[in-house]
Amino acid sequence: MDDIGRTIRKKNMQRILNTVLDSNWLWLLARLLLSVIFLSSGLAKLLDTEGSLAEMRAAGLHPAWFFNLATAFVLLTGTALILLDRWVWLGAGMLAVFMLLTILIVHTFWTMSEPAMKTSLYFALEHITVIGGLIITAIASHLRHRLRTNVEAT
Repeated sequence: MDDIGRTIRKKNMQRILNTVLDSNWLWLLARLLLSVIFLSSGLAKLLDTEGSLAEMRAAGLHPAWFFNLATAFVLLTGTALILLDRWVWLGAGMLAVFMLLTILIVHTFWTMSEPAMKTSLYFALEHITVIGGLIITAIASHLRHRLRTNVEAT
């Protein structure tokens, strides 16, 4: 009897997990959580123009106004594509390239000495991790769309 109860509980748990993992609300929540940093940073570029221009100048990016606008465009457009679940591969790609360029331009840990090197390295590793999350998001979106198309076709 105990084995039967355990089997039933296991099947119920699997059904619950499948329902949650297949849900649209969890998919939206995951995209929202991934996008928070990009959305807030993009808005900050528009709302705190002086601070953003100072960041661009400090990174050696001139004209600062152009790089600030380009950065805001990439951050907000990439975020919108991910949140709308449309062309997620493009939005994720835009943000991943942005993160990679940020490492190469701003977080150049290989040119620094301690303690700045360690801080910059941690930022670079964090950016690489987020790039992985963006790639996973693009893959998940692609697979979800394929599954939906296959279900609708049958």
